[in-house]
Amino acid sequence: MTDTLKIASWNVNSIKAREDHVARFCEERDIDILLMQELKGEAFPTERFEKMGYHAIVNGQKAYNGVAILSKIKPENVVSKLPANENDEQARFLACDIDDFHLINIYMPNGNPVDTEKFEYKLDWMNKLYAYLKSQREADKNFLIGGDFNVIPEAKDCYDVRDWEGDALYKLEVRKQFQRMMGLGLYDAFRIYDNKPNRYSFWDYQAGAWPQNKGIRIDHFLTSPHITDRLVACEIDSNPRGWERPSDHTPIIIEITKDA
Repeated sequence: MTDTLKIASWNVNSIKAREDHVARFCEERDIDILLMQELKGEAFPTERFEKMGYHAIVNGQKAYNGVAILSKIKPENVVSKLPANENDEQARFLACDIDDFHLINIYMPNGNPVDTEKFEYKLDWMNKLYAYLKSQREADKNFLIGGDFNVIPEAKDCYDVRDWEGDALYKLEVRKQFQRMMGLGLYDAFRIYDNKPNRYSFWDYQAGAWPQNKGIRIDHFLTSPHITDRLVACEIDSNPRGWERPSDHTPIIIEITKDA
């Protein structure tokens, strides 16, 4: 038994289309906990993953959105609605307690087009998420939040920022909200280990983005101080983006010690 936990986050862009990819990834990388986003359906292959040794909790939605967590450790105290946002019909939030920490899985709204209510919805969702994270910090909880944030934090997280100016993923208001969350004392786990540009987690299907490495980094893990102290590694695994019929996102993996 290892003394660390491998926790991954992956926007799978349809669990129906990517079920085999998820099983392969979990097995090849020996993943203990996997956060998934954009399931695109209410059905979930729970039985298959239970046979692999995982507990599965799912917050699905017909045809759109959807988040799930696979964990070799039984999740407790499951929350499937972002507090203060209980009337939201979009399945974008899933949280639980695992061992001695709180785990939060999000699929943040895209927000485009920016001249529509979709952008206002994104900013409102981020405000409510900030309030939830603030409450966790004020309660001195150990937690980590992972998922598809749909936020490009800095210019170096994009192949060419000129192509994204005016886009909801890079709008100043959105980046300020992201930094506001960081201001709670959270850490961008990936940037602790790799501060170089051109490190991406998403490549569009169009215009040869993957072979030309025209990507963006929008999938993140943010960690509270005590969890940060337990960090062993954080990496983006780009290999699944090169598999047959891949998701346009690739997994990010964090590793933490089991004990403080």
